[in-house]
Amino acid sequence: MPLITTETGKKMHVLEDGRKLITVIPGDGVGPECVEATLKVLEAAKAPLAYEVREAGASVFKKGIASGVPQETVESIGKTRVALKGPLETPVGYGEKSANVTLRKLFETYANVRPVREFPNVPTPYAGRGIDLVVVRENVEDLYAGIEHMQTPGVAQTLKLISWKGSEKIARFAFELVRAEGRKRVHCATKSNIMKLSEGTLKRAFEKVAQDYPGIEAHHIIVDNAAHQLVKRPEQFEVIVTTNMNGDILSDLTSGLIGGLGFAPSANIGDEVAIFEAVHGSAPKYAGQNVINPTAVLLSAVMMLRYLEEFATADLIENALLYTLEEGRVLTGDVVGYDRGAKTTEYTEAIIQNLGKIPKRARVREHKPFRLPKVDGAIAAVVPKSRRVVGVDVFVETDLLPEPLGKALEALAEGTPFRLKMVSNRGTQVYPPTGGLTGLVDHYRCRFLYRGEGEAGDEEILDLVRRVASRFRWMHLEKLQEFDGEPGFTKAQGED
Repeated sequence: MPLITTETGKKMHVLEDGRKLITVIPGDGVGPECVEATLKVLEAAKAPLAYEVREAGASVFKKGIASGVPQETVESIGKTRVALKGPLETPVGYGEKSANVTLRKLFETYANVRPVREFPNVPTPYAGRGIDLVVVRENVEDLYAGIEHMQTPGVAQTLKLISWKGSEKIARFAFELVRAEGRKRVHCATKSNIMKLSEGTLKRAFEKVAQDYPGIEAHHIIVDNAAHQLVKRPEQFEVIVTTNMNGDILSDLTSGLIGGLGFAPSANIGDEVAIFEAVHGSAPKYAGQNVINPTAVLLSAVMMLRYLEEFATADLIENALLYTLEEGRVLTGDVVGYDRGAKTTEYTEAIIQNLGKIPKRARVREHKPFRLPKVDGAIAAVVPKSRRVVGVDVFVETDLLPEPLGKALEALAEGTPFRLKMVSNRGTQVYPPTGGLTGLVDHYRCRFLYRGEGEAGDEEILDLVRRVASRFRWMHLEKLQEFDGEPGFTKAQGED
């Protein structure tokens, strides 16, 4: 059979014998051992899978391929649409980009899913608390777009890009996950109290999407309070959806609650492709010693099976894993110490021997088919009824103090349809003076408001910039716009 699309929107390559074809990337360091152990368990469980084994990571970088991902691997994932991979390494002196990031970007896997749960006989300060939650991290935009500039020799800028389209998509993904896993509530964690436009976009999208899921509790939480509450009372959370940077931090925090990265699986899911991988790195110092814990890769494969809608096989393997841990006779070195821990192969064999057994206390959550969210495919997801350019922020580099800078800018703006509203330094208004004390750098934002009829035109803005440039070095412009009468820009600290 060719590539098929399921009723839930997932794409799979199904062979004539009914097996589902996936791409397997063994990875670097301990990756091949973890992947080998996982494939042995999948085979013993009679998972209906077939494999294409491909390369990525260190060995590829050393061949001179700067991305760390050869074309054969890209083509394989494009064909199978599903990949299981071990951790990848970017060796010092080779390549410029992480192969992991390259794969996520190439296939637009916009949702990073990081489940964590309490495991029997894995000692943590939270044992017995019943932790069972999922962090859903937007995986494409935010600061990870990687758009950076040195605006002056001593001031760097990173653009934090948050789109309505991306926010709506990740919010719907989170609600669909809650529904598929039979959960009851979802929290949206943002820093929208400070970044009202960027982080606020996810908050507003989440609140709008929540109206389509009336049976699910929806709560917003400030991200620093989320971190505080995760340490204080993690069992209150079921699903947390958040932006890329916040999710990167919170998901590692949650892994620490349940025993570390050796027990942390993940999925990177997009409209067309899904990539499943352990969260942990390649741990080269343990490579080849047969001591690594393969649980994170194995649980990533369990997530993959559920994505492929092979629920019975996924439950079979997860129950065997939980039974092995609950029995406590065969535990790896990261749990009981490497001087007496089981070998990777021994642990793997124990799980295989326990296939078909059900743990007494630990429970496998029932899963239903997960439906990929559908979002309007138009490039412009938000179309305002009205818009108007009401001014411009001109960013300049100078070692002048605020008072002489402000006076000079006011003089330069004379005869134009603009007036200088204020000058800020690192986000705080410094002209006109507010009476505050601000440490200064050579990077100023100079806000000019339009006082003409209608909206500011490009030629008028460029004339103003030419005037400013006759006296000062400028490096960045930002139009100040209103959408449907609301300002599409924030004020400086201290600005009236």
